[in-house]
Amino acid sequence: MIDTTAAVLTAVNEQLELTTIRVDDPEPHEVRVAVTNVGLCHSDLHYMTGTVPTDLPVVVGHEVAGVVESVGSEVTGLRRGDRVVGALTPSCGRCINCEAGRSTQCRRLAEIRRRPRPAFQTTSGRSIERLGAIGAFSRHILMREDALVKLPDDVPLHVGCLLACCVITGVGAVFRGAQVRPGSTVAVIGCGGVGSAIIQGARLAGASVIVAIDLDDARLKAARGYGATHVINGGDCDPVAELHRRLGDGVDYSFEAVGSARTAATALALVRPTGTACLVGIAPGGTELSVPASNFFFEEKRLIGSYMGSGQARQDIGQLARLYQQGRLLLDEMVTRVIPFAEINEGFEAMKSGDVTRIVVDLQS
Repeated sequence: MIDTTAAVLTAVNEQLELTTIRVDDPEPHEVRVAVTNVGLCHSDLHYMTGTVPTDLPVVVGHEVAGVVESVGSEVTGLRRGDRVVGALTPSCGRCINCEAGRSTQCRRLAEIRRRPRPAFQTTSGRSIERLGAIGAFSRHILMREDALVKLPDDVPLHVGCLLACCVITGVGAVFRGAQVRPGSTVAVIGCGGVGSAIIQGARLAGASVIVAIDLDDARLKAARGYGATHVINGGDCDPVAELHRRLGDGVDYSFEAVGSARTAATALALVRPTGTACLVGIAPGGTELSVPASNFFFEEKRLIGSYMGSGQARQDIGQLARLYQQGRLLLDEMVTRVIPFAEINEGFEAMKSGDVTRIVVDLQS
């Protein structure tokens, strides 16, 4: 067991508190990682504001990259000094979903995350929860070997961490979730980190039209850099009417990256008959959708969800790293700012700005 510094949430709607915690030694299949960088994600805010419940105290954070510090007795694929990215969804490899290539929906996830002792404790011995069995806002974390991906040396850790969540979520929704066809038309609602990755995924998939929809002109300007061919400010007009005015009967695929019932309904309204609307943004607990049944019976529209890329996280992260190496996936451009660990609360406040795509925390500074 070692002592380290972590940003701990002790009460909802309160700031994270930098304090000393204790991190357990690795179990046989675990790896202890010295965290270098973590991206700030709106999913963390759901727990911090209480819209998604969690036990307290808790260390949130999950979009993580770092360096292997020590390994458990049965770890064979990683060693001290390896640069790694974490995956939020480890795979048992044997359940019906894992065998079908859908490890993000592993049916044994809770079982394989279970460990005999708390991974994190206060210095007085009280257990501390970890978001997604990660708790990345800590200078040291424990993760299973099968939830880590080795990062190529020429992929910087401060951009590599984006592969752990927003990039695999966005690009995966395009390729794995909706399975966008080359030449098709796409609309993306919400152009923050995940939305920007969806736009890039649509570009990589060969979409002929990519419409970015947001309320902020700065984000819409950035969206063009990621591959958007059209932009619509939803605060200036009805985005559905405006898209239909420009493109006729709608797009082949729409993606919702906000997380609300209203934008989910908008996503369905944007697609043409037989089109697919894909919900990617995480809505607050208890959110219910109300959509016209005729969309499905008479127009054969499809409404689907996509979680963490809808595929094989470890395999997909490796492929996305190669796309970055080839210059085809833009990651440096997505990092708006790198901030020191002590400024993490200010970083979450800055996320409200339209100028921000992703803020990354340097936990070693």
